[in-house]
Amino acid sequence: MSDSPEPAEALSHLNTDALALHRALRAGGKGRARTLAIWITETQALARSALEILLDLTQARPHTTTEDLLLLERLAQIAKAAQDASTELTAALARAVENQRRCAAASSGPVVVIGPSPRQLIASAADLLGRIPALCHATHRERLVPPTPHANRPR
Repeated sequence: MSDSPEPAEALSHLNTDALALHRALRAGGKGRARTLAIWITETQALARSALEILLDLTQARPHTTTEDLLLLERLAQIAKAAQDASTELTAALARAVENQRRCAAASSGPVVVIGPSPRQLIASAADLLGRIPALCHATHRERLVPPTPHANRPR
């Protein structure tokens, strides 16, 4: 028996985590290296969660119906959104550290920075993470995820 939660419960946890991270990115901050590194690991964990749900579902049974394949597609889209957000955050981290290094090395005057700022990259990551709750909601609304057995038990 698997220790992993039921797909509906796992998707609900993933949605909650994505919403919390989305709010944190929108709230912003200065894009400090430590904060960015934490956000990167959290977005990677979201992608991993989506892929684990997908793996659990594909191990359980073959997927041949349109609904089954749509569920797998949604999970893949969730994983991609999280991975893309992680990529944006990694670029923000690299840019923030580069900017700090350039400022520290500048002998006089302000440093000219070319390309998107760390804040712009963080905003892009937040936009990508904003897709995840919509995908989770659509998955639940269309009843693509097998229901949790505990939800149907009489009390």
